[in-house]
Amino acid sequence: QVQLVESGGGLVQAGDSLRLSCAASGRTFSRYAMGWFRQAPGKEREFVAATVWSGGTTYYSDSVKGRFTISRDNANNTVYLQMNSLKPDDTATYYCAASNGSPWVRSQIDYWGQGTQVTVSS
Repeated sequence: QVQLVESGGGLVQAGDSLRLSCAASGRTFSRYAMGWFRQAPGKEREFVAATVWSGGTTYYSDSVKGRFTISRDNANNTVYLQMNSLKPDDTATYYCAASNGSPWVRSQIDYWGQGTQVTVSS
């Protein structure tokens, strides 16, 4: 069992940066691939970024590639999402996710966090 708690969301202006954190409970955190998804009002939840258990390989959606960076600290059971050059289109609720499979595939997510709101004003 893994419990995920996100933090770090907020209201920022276009061009600003934010860093989201996801604290995980459970001794098996390092076994899971971790990802971030987001969901804007009226839209489906979409993949943003993911990293394998070691943090050595990362994956990004085309919409955030070059602006967002995912990282993880297995010693502290935490995964991060550094978001730079934010745009109004990045406005959404951001969810942390843990997967025993492919962390960029929503159907293969085993655990979800409760979400943290990110709002980017123009």
